[in-house]
Amino acid sequence: MEMGKEIRRLRNDRGLTQEGLAAALNVTAQTVSKWELGNSMPDVQMLPEIAVYFGVTIDQLFAMTPEQQMERIENRIYDRGLFDEAEERQIEQQLGAFAEKPEYAGQAKLLLTKLYNNQAEQYRLLAVETGKEAVEKTGGDREAVSELANAWGSYIPDWNIRNHHELIAWYSDFCRANPDNRAAHMWLLDNLIDDRRLTEAREVLEKLARIDHTFRTPMYRYMIAMAAGEKEEAEKVLREMETMEGQEWCWATTLGDIYTLRQEYDRAIEWYRKGQEIQPSPKFTDSAMCIAHICEIRGDKAGAIAAYREMLRLMKEEWGIVSGEQRDFVERAIRKLQ
Repeated sequence: MEMGKEIRRLRNDRGLTQEGLAAALNVTAQTVSKWELGNSMPDVQMLPEIAVYFGVTIDQLFAMTPEQQMERIENRIYDRGLFDEAEERQIEQQLGAFAEKPEYAGQAKLLLTKLYNNQAEQYRLLAVETGKEAVEKTGGDREAVSELANAWGSYIPDWNIRNHHELIAWYSDFCRANPDNRAAHMWLLDNLIDDRRLTEAREVLEKLARIDHTFRTPMYRYMIAMAAGEKEEAEKVLREMETMEGQEWCWATTLGDIYTLRQEYDRAIEWYRKGQEIQPSPKFTDSAMCIAHICEIRGDKAGAIAAYREMLRLMKEEWGIVSGEQRDFVERAIRKLQ
């Protein structure tokens, strides 16, 4: 019904008769009339032709609101692997049109970023697979080994490549302009600590502490102390974090991350499980994935498979995900271990 109304609206906006639209689409006027009355719908194969004729997207033919259209795009991004060039251009054009409207510009730009990140990640996975073959078929050629390492996100020893000075400069400016933005201060801290710019990190942490009263502030105190080699102070802060009350669920998974980096895997798994237990629905799959990775590192294939199957359960029961790239990724991991 909604599509019929939208076709009628688009036709009237163009000053077309039903006969004129029928001739343009090579159908009968009676067919157009049935569409507009809601007695039938265009064949799915005709939808692209109708959309092109009116200069709209297929989503618009369904009379979706901009919010609904962007939600559908986001679901497509999460549900797909690599988009082909035509699909990518179509989504770009649709989001580009939304980005021109001030009320939708932020969300449209965010979805474009997600689209490009999805494409980059899919190409990275392709580069990993072809890189493995290149290394094997060239007998370990130095350049092939280097390209595979880059594709796989390997540690890079060269400071001039590894450092984050441009990212730090951008986030520093953003934080000065947005002193109450917690997320930006956290990303700034992550990269300052990774670059061992600890004096600056302590200054930023003071600013974060003014706006954050959760486990995150002692978490960064712990990270800075560890980076500075202040192990006694780090242990003190870690004990403080473990006894904090009233924290959100990611407090527990953060402790899981800390113990994983310390290679105290049993304690890490305990904290990951606690994080999943106290997390409200819909529960994310992060804790189960962390446990799967720990089991793989330990050579515990059965444990890893069980954790991946827990991920599949969560996807189905918590999110209703029963197909798509997210499930395919996990199922491939299980097959690899079997």
